[in-house]
Formats: sequence, C-alpha cells, structure tokens
Amino acid sequence: MKVIVTTHPGGPEVLKLSTRAVPKPQKKEVLIRVAAAGINGADLRERQGKYPVPQHAPDLMGLEVSGEVVEIGIECQRFKIGDEVCALIVGGGYAEYATAPEGQCMTIPEKVTLLEAAGIPEVFCTVWTNMMDRCALKAGERVLIQGGTSGIGHAAISVAKAFGAIVYATAGSQEKCSAIKRFGADFAINYKTEDFVEICKKTSNAYGVDLIIDIIGGPYLPKEVELLAQNGRLMIINLMGGKKAEVDFSYVHSKHLTITGARLRPRTVKEKSSICDSLEEHIWPLFANRRIRPEIHGFYSFSQVAEAHKVMEASKHIGKLLLVPDHNC
Repeated sequence: MKVIVTTHPGGPEVLKLSTRAVPKPQKKEVLIRVAAAGINGADLRERQGKYPVPQHAPDLMGLEVSGEVVEIGIECQRFKIGDEVCALIVGGGYAEYATAPEGQCMTIPEKVTLLEAAGIPEVFCTVWTNMMDRCALKAGERVLIQGGTSGIGHAAISVAKAFGAIVYATAGSQEKCSAIKRFGADFAINYKTEDFVEICKKTSNAYGVDLIIDIIGGPYLPKEVELLAQNGRLMIINLMGGKKAEVDFSYVHSKHLTITGARLRPRTVKEKSSICDSLEEHIWPLFANRRIRPEIHGFYSFSQVAEAHKVMEASKHIGKLLLVPDHNC
C-alpha cells in the first residue's frame, strides 16, 4: 500500500510517498480501506519532531480516517466487511489502509459523505470529552472558544450552540470572523483588532464567561483567568502560543476557578471507545437534522500532502483539511 512517511524531522518537504505492507487487524480491530484521512495540528508537530508520540502508536501520522471495512478481527462483533465507517485512531491514517479498534469506529452520520466523515472523529471526540463531559457546559452558559476557524474551533462552536450555550469565538481576519458567525457563534472577535476580555465583559454586563476552550495558551492564559466568571472553567487543549505564562492565581482562589488540560491520543481504547459511543448518541442526530454540518477547507491527494501541511501551518484554512489516497482522486 502507499503511505506517507518522514525519515527525519523538518518542514513539509520531508513528507514523502512510500510503500508498506498492508497491516493485519488484531482480534478486536478492523482493517479500513481509507477513503480519506484528516490532518490535525498534532500531525504538524509530529512531523517537526515536537510531539510526544505514544510508544504503541504506528510510525505513520494520521489520527482519523473514513473508509470501508475490508477485514475484521476474530472478536469483532459490530461491524462487518463492506461497512462504511469513520474512526478515531492512535496513528497510521496517512496510508491506503489503516487498522482501528472496533470500539473507536463509528457509522457515517446521516447527511455526511464518506469523505467528509474523515474530518469528524478527532475534533468532535476532543470537543465532546473536554467541553461537554469534563467541563459540563450547560445551556445558557457563556463559552469562549479560541481559534474559532480551526477544526477544534468549528466543532466546539457547533456543539456549544446546538446545546444552548452563548458562544464567543476568536479569529484573525474578517473572513474568518464571518465564518465563525456562520458556524453559529453569537460573537465573533477579531483578536488582531479587538480585546477578547473587553468584548466578553462588555456584552455580558461584566459577568465574563463560564468556560474557555483554549488552543493557544501562552500570553492568553493570564487574560483568560481574569475573564472567567465565578466557578469558571479553563480547558487547555493545546499550547500553540507557548507553554509558559505568568498568571495571577488570586483569581483562581477568589473565583473558585478550575484549570485543566487534556490530550486525547494517549487515552485508552476503552476511554476513547466510550467517547465515540457518546458522539453517535448525542452528535450524530445533529448532523442528521443539519444543526451541525461538516466544514471542509479542501481535499488533497497523498501527492499533495506537503502543500496541505503548508496551508495548515500558515493558518490559511477554515475547517478541516483532508487527505485522499491518489486512487480515490
């Protein structure tokens, strides 16, 4: 099978096509003929040699795929050969075939195409487990989502709005702010020309927000702690802007704040399978009734993977970038 590999850390130019043997599924895994694979920020950092890859993960990038089941392990019970699925995987998605634990495979949501579905598992699982489960966002609460046009941003805005929250989101251009509004955000904040603390307080009668979903970190962290309302929660999903910051913890003490963070990739198959079950129960109906829609920036053939990484690194995209094996193009 064709795969995308890197022989050493570096820029997009280190991504090369190669060939590998088709993997064999373990007893509780399925083998998927990949229709498309999602590109995520973790892939860029893994390519750069800056991402802590779990020891048991394949040496190929790719954390989510969609496609057709072509082989099943002897203990698989739900899916059969010929079924179309999307799957959350620990790695190996940049290939024509990928294995996935059966519990981390999901049906294709109604009114979502097989190719579009490749962009759902990683970001929607991340948003569900962190925003809705761990941080327990409730209807009527105010949530600020940093990086609103990223895959995580689109998923978070869509889910928060569908469950009745008041949604603020940030982006760096008027075009992206317009996209944020299209996704359903109540307030779109251009972080290059506006102060998100000022906007959130001004539009909430100085209340602030109940929850912040942060993929930036760094200099945002002190401002976020100041902005959170009483009993507010700060969920750190990524630290693109830096790992260190000086924070006034008197806000944490006086306002009873919760600050937490999470990574999805190292979690157990049991944990991730449970998250996938929750998506099918709670999020799939929202795709079916079109309250949530996929947001795809573009499809790229395996041969165009370097270009796709360049687009994501330059933050020129809105929504998900998807890789498609050359035979599907």
